[in-house]
Amino acid sequence: MSAMEAATESLRQSPRTWLVTGVAGFIGSNLLERLLQLDQRVVGLDNFFSGSPRNLAEVKSSVGPGKWERFTFAEGDVRDPKACLEACRGVDYVLHQAGFCSVPASIDEPALCNEVNVCGTVNMLTAARDLGVGRFVYASSSSVYGDSPELPEKEEVIGRPLSPYSVTKRTGELYAAAFAATCGLEAVGLRYFNVFGPRQAAGGAYGAVIPAWISAMIRGEACFINGTGETSRDFCYVENAVQANLLAATTGNAQAVNQVYNVAFGESTSLNELFQMLLDRLSPHNARLEDYRPVHRDFRPGDIMHSVADIGRARELLGYEPTHDVAAGLDAALEWYTRNLP
Repeated sequence: MSAMEAATESLRQSPRTWLVTGVAGFIGSNLLERLLQLDQRVVGLDNFFSGSPRNLAEVKSSVGPGKWERFTFAEGDVRDPKACLEACRGVDYVLHQAGFCSVPASIDEPALCNEVNVCGTVNMLTAARDLGVGRFVYASSSSVYGDSPELPEKEEVIGRPLSPYSVTKRTGELYAAAFAATCGLEAVGLRYFNVFGPRQAAGGAYGAVIPAWISAMIRGEACFINGTGETSRDFCYVENAVQANLLAATTGNAQAVNQVYNVAFGESTSLNELFQMLLDRLSPHNARLEDYRPVHRDFRPGDIMHSVADIGRARELLGYEPTHDVAAGLDAALEWYTRNLP
């Protein structure tokens, strides 16, 4: 039995109460759906800054009214300490997904990015500490590797930050470590690598190039590649990220707690390769794509050329085994993308 199979079996037998911040967002709503499918009790916190009520409606339709009754929603902002404290009452595990999730926007609005990602995370850590939450799992980012030349990227080696967003994510990791050291709060950080999948907005973060390009192809609009297209990323299907969250929250391995982990598939895909993969899947259904070509433009400030994760630590300590590579993830998500993005 895999670690994930053991975790899901245990949760079905002994349901817990979970808080998911950013629950109306892309990853948050996928976590909510999986938890409700496992008959867990879930509290959700969101201010709809980037999340959408439509995502919650989709989850409700997917799980059905019986399981939906286990969900309690609180509209609130992680920048509000009182909202964080109220949301944490009676909670066993926190999955902190709320955040300011755009590198380009963080360059334009660094103060807002800091308020949400740093102050909001400190508020959530404080509330979890004060109310005795069992474990605090939080979303970090591969952006913390900055200009580190080492590939694949390993958790213990980071470079200089390349954007305010990356500064805030690294700061969140440091605060989590400080809370663990000073008050014994169990915290686990997950460095997401270009997550993609259902309920991802074309203008969102992580693997947002995928919905942006699918939308452009369907509409017959220009598909932009920043640079030559040889830039590469470790695209991670959202199901893999859900697995990592559940394993991080429930692991009984003492060595696995108070760590940060790469959450990815562990393989790189260039933007040129990704473009062709999408074109191969969409062109049979759209004659306009027969001679479709991308438009190249300047490389974007704050970006890096290559990124690929070493997922050995997550495999060893959490039992993490990603189930979808980029091709399988695209096949699983394409119907949702084509139905919703246009």
